[in-house]
Amino acid sequence: MKFAFFSHVPWPEGTEPQQLIEEITEQVQYAEELGFASAWLAEHHFTRYSMVPSSLILATHIASRTTKIRVGTAVLVSPLHNPMRLAEDGAMLDLISNGRLDVGFGRGSGGYEYTGYGLDPAESAGRFQDSIKVIQGLWTTPGFSYESPYNKLEDINLVPPPLQKPHPPIYIAATRTQATLDFLVNTGHNLCIAVVQDTALALDLCHRFVEQAAAAGNNRPMSEIPFFRYFYVAETEEEVLRDTEDRINWVADIMQWRRFIPTGSEVYRRMDDWRRERTELPDSYEYLAANRAIIGTPDQCVAQIKELQAHGIDYFGCNFDFGGMGREKVMRSMKLFSEEVMPRLG
Repeated sequence: MKFAFFSHVPWPEGTEPQQLIEEITEQVQYAEELGFASAWLAEHHFTRYSMVPSSLILATHIASRTTKIRVGTAVLVSPLHNPMRLAEDGAMLDLISNGRLDVGFGRGSGGYEYTGYGLDPAESAGRFQDSIKVIQGLWTTPGFSYESPYNKLEDINLVPPPLQKPHPPIYIAATRTQATLDFLVNTGHNLCIAVVQDTALALDLCHRFVEQAAAAGNNRPMSEIPFFRYFYVAETEEEVLRDTEDRINWVADIMQWRRFIPTGSEVYRRMDDWRRERTELPDSYEYLAANRAIIGTPDQCVAQIKELQAHGIDYFGCNFDFGGMGREKVMRSMKLFSEEVMPRLG
């Protein structure tokens, strides 16, 4: 089994952005030391849920401070950006990292991100598919030309080209939309599974993807799909509950809160005020811990990951720092995972 590190880089009240950048860099360096195959970074805008509006910039910073671990985006919200710029920046990162770039693309999860960029959320699917076609074309085709309702390029040569050939590996995040899954299969790229999807639904999606890809003549085994979950391991169940309950609840609260803010964001508002004002509750700690996380003692975590292995999952991604877990707890969980969980999973 391969292991991946993942982070949104959350920004809870009372923490400082510069310190969080230092901590995520330290965590990825530690992941490399522990033998993780890759480290993946999210992209979000205008929210404390994730303090990374440009995962490529942060990934470049991290790549310059590591030597072996692959660096990935999970995901680039490509419809928000000029795809030519993403192609150029991605190629530069691939060179700087000596060919360690994995690129995950997605449509994003917040309509307010589109309105903040002055874009119509209803165009997200079209812009998403278009952007990937442009980026892949620029990475692979000299004198690339392309025209669509969203982009027009004529005889463009990307300088510099990426190091990996024909291009850095491309992953697509899909959840419920069959159109995205169809696009993914038709383009021959791989699937990646985000932490926001329930495990049972995510496994069903993986099986459908593998079956649909095989029917289209593409061999995409389950073992190649990065499967990300919120993750925490501690010595006792009491310690697990004490360390994770408040942080998972913070994730649930801010994800719910964001849905009620059509413009602007929650950044300079107080979460405690929202908790008092709301008229419905988000998913409970118990539900999220059971359906989107793997948390527990080493024995419990091994058993849960082995259940995923039984479905064919062989590339497991850990989101250690969910909800702003804090440096010491993250590093302790990573250490225990490497000592008591990883060796028992092959």
